[in-house]
Amino acid sequence: MVDYTEPLPAVTAPRRLRVAQGLVLLFHITGFVGLAFSKDPGFYLRFTPLTLLLTAVLLIAFQPGRTLSFWGFCITVSLLGFAAEVIGVTTGKFFGHYYYGHTLGLLVMGVPLAIGLNWLVLTYVCGTLSRYLPLPELPRTILAALLMVGLDMCMEPVASTYDFWHWTASVIPFQNFRDWFIFSCVLQMLFNRANFTKTNALVPLVYLTQLLFFFLLGAVQQ
Repeated sequence: MVDYTEPLPAVTAPRRLRVAQGLVLLFHITGFVGLAFSKDPGFYLRFTPLTLLLTAVLLIAFQPGRTLSFWGFCITVSLLGFAAEVIGVTTGKFFGHYYYGHTLGLLVMGVPLAIGLNWLVLTYVCGTLSRYLPLPELPRTILAALLMVGLDMCMEPVASTYDFWHWTASVIPFQNFRDWFIFSCVLQMLFNRANFTKTNALVPLVYLTQLLFFFLLGAVQQ
C-alpha cells in the first residue's frame, strides 16, 4: 500500500497528478454534457454529491503533510459551513430566504449534509489559489473571499434549474453575495491561521473546472 503522507518519488508524482487531473476533468465534462444536452439530466444530477466527495478526496490526497491542524481545519470549516446554511434556511437572516432541493443529497434540518463539504472545498481551493500571489494576509483574505463569491455568482443562475436550491420569488438577493463575502472572509482567516502547508498541485485545475462548469451551464441555459 502506498503511503501518501511521505514525499512521492519524482517519477510517480507527475503521473499521479495527471491521473487526478484527468479524473477531475472526466467528472465535470461528463456532468456538463449530461446536464446540458441529455434528455434525462436527472440521471446525472444524482451523482452530484459523489462528484463533490471525489473532488474533495483527490484534493486531500495532494495535500502535503496532513497534520492534526489540517484535519482540525477541515472539520471546523465543514461544521461552520453547515451551521451557517441551517441559520440561513431556517431564519432567512443569513444569505436571504431560500430552501434546498434534493440534488445535493440527504437533508438534515433542511440543509444537505454535503454542503459543509462544499464550503470546505471552496475555502481550501480559493485560499490555496490566493497563495500564488505574494500578498499580506488581509489582501490575501479578501482575494480568496472574492474568488469564492465569483464561483457562487456562476452557480446561482443554474441552481434552481437543477434543484440545488431555490430563492423566494426566484430573485437572488444582494444579501446573498454580501453574506457570502463576509462569511468567506471569516473562513479564509481560519485558513490563513491554520498551521499546515498550503500548497496543492491540483487546486488550479479544480477551481477553473468548477468555474467553467457552472458558467457554461448558465450560458447553455440561456
